[in-house]
Amino acid sequence: MKLHPVSARTGLLWVREGIKTFWRQPLAMSGLFFLFMAVVSVISVLPLIGTALALALLPAATLGLMAAAREASAGKFPMPTVLASAFRAGKERLTAMLQLGAYYAAGFLLVMGISALFDGGQFAQMYLGGGNVTAETIQSDDFQTAMLVGMTLYLPLALLFWHAPALVHWHGVSPIKSLFFSFMACWQNKWAMLVYLLGWLGVFVLGGVVVSLIAGLMGGAVMQVVLYPAALLMAAMFFTSFYFTFRDSFAE
Repeated sequence: MKLHPVSARTGLLWVREGIKTFWRQPLAMSGLFFLFMAVVSVISVLPLIGTALALALLPAATLGLMAAAREASAGKFPMPTVLASAFRAGKERLTAMLQLGAYYAAGFLLVMGISALFDGGQFAQMYLGGGNVTAETIQSDDFQTAMLVGMTLYLPLALLFWHAPALVHWHGVSPIKSLFFSFMACWQNKWAMLVYLLGWLGVFVLGGVVVSLIAGLMGGAVMQVVLYPAALLMAAMFFTSFYFTFRDSFAE
């Protein structure tokens, strides 16, 4: 296994592959994504350990969605059990995936902790617990600074873990090495990753414009009914595309 450089325009191909693969199996892929969201949400409300446990399970859950995308791209119907792929790969790889999850949870909580130094934890509380935050608080300088710091620090964390679950699961790479190779692959293909993220930003903006136009034609009440499901469907397509960023960034 070695790093595989790709051109910048490959980022748009990843967006297209994610959307195309999602619509090959729309019921399966949307259902798996909703199940993924439901499991993480339920775990996160557990007292004391809920948030940390949900964060620790994210790498394994993301791997499950990537495995589902892999099956859908091959013309297969991904079953719900595919979400548990990380837990059915043997003791050694399961242990490695749990270690990876622990690293992610620790890193994410550290980022939120640093951001809390700037606004007393209001941004972290909103992000982690969905706490009620007033518009006045969001517009405050302290909150804006905390949000900027949190997003800036999260970027390298995201790059470290972008390919790591797949490297651990499909290639048997150790957790620490998977973080290194993930970051290096993202950096080597940084222009493709940038085009990829900008492409998805465009998809989400276009989707919001379409929903707004529909709501304007049919009444504001339609916005409340359509906006949230539409956002979840676009998020499901986004997660479906993760697999293709991994597939093209490494070569046997």
